[in-house]
Amino acid sequence: MDRIEQLKKALEKDPNNPLGLYGLALELYKQGLYEDAIVYFKKYLSLYEDQGAAYRTLAQCYINIGDIEQAIETYERGIEKARKYNHPTIVEEFKQEIERLKTMI
Repeated sequence: MDRIEQLKKALEKDPNNPLGLYGLALELYKQGLYEDAIVYFKKYLSLYEDQGAAYRTLAQCYINIGDIEQAIETYERGIEKARKYNHPTIVEEFKQEIERLKTMI
């Protein structure tokens, strides 16, 4: 059984487990299954207040499927959370990414 199957099986027992949702989303992202990863990142973020990192990978998923506008919105939400949790380096990183993405629209 591969890692994705293991995580899905664990989530059957506890579908709202933030660590399981995040882990599964990351594994799907690593395998290039971006649309599936988006589903699990969004569920994770609806249940758990992430400090910024999950927004980075979710935005990358959107970039990989060509949805630049959604990637920008995701980075903007990530900036809000990073500010809330006092992560200025994440704020700056996300601002730079937004500026870069705006040139792609």
